[in-house]
Amino acid sequence: MTPVQRDLARHALGLDGRHKETFRNYFVTGERSTDHPHWLAMVEAGHATRRSGSLLTGGDDFFRMTRAGAKLALDPGETLNPYTFPTRDGCGVAS
Repeated sequence: MTPVQRDLARHALGLDGRHKETFRNYFVTGERSTDHPHWLAMVEAGHATRRSGSLLTGGDDFFRMTRAGAKLALDPGETLNPYTFPTRDGCGVAS
């Protein structure tokens, strides 16, 4: 993950240096944005998922971080919210 991609991932997760736990997982951007190619690269690497634009997103694509990608964006002491990133046991603790 490049530094630009990591910054975009942290923004998508709501990690701004004040929060120690993710509280969201989304980013909306379109093909004309400079962010869009970075998101496509994260999808290709398995760090994010993409849903094509819809009326809800104003035609722009909707991206979400995968668990693996989100973990790469964490700073020491930060965690993934178990509701945003549930595991098989449903509580966020790896089984």
